[in-house]
Amino acid sequence: MNDLDELVAQAGRDFTAAAAPAALEDAKARYLGKAGRLTELLKGMGALSHEDKKTRGAEINQAKQAIEAALSARRQALAEAELEAQLKAEALDVTLPGRQRGNGGLHPVSRTLERMEALFGSMGFEVADGPEIEDDWYNFTALNTPADHPARSMHDTFYVDTAGPNGGHLLRTHTSPMQVRHAVQHVKRHAASGSSAPMAEIRVIAPGRTYRVDSDATHSPMFHQCEGLWIGANVSFKDLKSVLTDFFRRFFESDDLVLRFRPSFFPFTEPSAEVDIAFESGPLKGKWLEVGGCGQVHPNVVRNFGLDPEAWIGFAFGLGPDRLTMLRYGVNDLRQFYEGDLRFLSQFR
Repeated sequence: MNDLDELVAQAGRDFTAAAAPAALEDAKARYLGKAGRLTELLKGMGALSHEDKKTRGAEINQAKQAIEAALSARRQALAEAELEAQLKAEALDVTLPGRQRGNGGLHPVSRTLERMEALFGSMGFEVADGPEIEDDWYNFTALNTPADHPARSMHDTFYVDTAGPNGGHLLRTHTSPMQVRHAVQHVKRHAASGSSAPMAEIRVIAPGRTYRVDSDATHSPMFHQCEGLWIGANVSFKDLKSVLTDFFRRFFESDDLVLRFRPSFFPFTEPSAEVDIAFESGPLKGKWLEVGGCGQVHPNVVRNFGLDPEAWIGFAFGLGPDRLTMLRYGVNDLRQFYEGDLRFLSQFR
C-alpha cells in the first residue's frame, strides 16, 4: 500500500470515529483544509519533472476524490442518525387510547340547593331571586336593623360604596333582602290589579350566595343561604315548626329526626329561635348541631312589606345549604367546596 492509499484509509478511519458534525469538520480540515495533508502533497509537486507531475497529480486527485466520498458518506450517516434520534424522541404511540373529556356533574352545594327547592316547592313555596349587590335599606333597615343597631356588627361585609339614597351598596350578608323585595312587589301587584278579593298569602324561599368577612374550616367569605317566608292572615309558630320538621326529615331521609327550637334573638323576628337537630349515629352521635334560625316576622318588618301587622302575620327562617351539604355527605371542611379540586368534586358526579 503506497502513501496515498494509507492516507485515504486513515481519513476514512478518522471520519468514522467522528461522532458529531463538529468533530467531522475538524477531521476534514486535517486532510482537505488549507493546511491539510493533501494540500501539503500538492505543494510538494513543484520539485517533480513534468511527466512525474502528471502522474503524481492524477494519483493525488484520485485520493482526494476518495476522501471526499468518505466525508460525504459520513455526513449522511450522521444526519440520518440525528433524524432517527429526533423521531424517537417525538414519537407518537398511536396504540394508546384517546384522551377523552370526563363527564361533568353538579357541584355538591348545587345539588343541595336543588334538593331544597324541590322539597319546599312541594310545600307550596315559590323561589325568589334578587341582586347580590344590595342597598343598605333592603339588607339592613327594612329588616329592622337601622344604622346604629348592634346586630350589624355580626354582618361585617364588603361595601361597594357608602353613598346613596338608601345608605349605599354592599355585598348582601344574607338572602333576607330577597324576601323584602318579593313581598313589596307582591303587595304592589295586588294593589295595581284593583281586585276586591283578599291578597294571596306570601310563601317564598330565597336561595343564593351571600358574603361576610369570615374564613375558617366551617366559614367562608362567600357562602350560601336559603331563607324562607310565609305571611298570611293566620300563620303561627306551630306552622313554622311543622314546615321545618317536615323539611329536615325529608332532606336527611329520616322520619325519626328530632328538632329542637332554642330561644334566640334576631332583629327581624320576634319571638326568635335557633334550630338544632339531634344525631343518633356517626361521629356526632348524641350531639345537637345548629342548622338554622327562625321566628315570627317582626311587626316593623311586616310594615316595611307594606302590610298591616295587625292583619298579617307569619314566620321566616334561614338555613345554611353549605352546612347541610357537609352533614349530608360527611365533609368536615367547608373550604373543600371552593378549592376546585377535581379529585374531591368528582366524588359527587
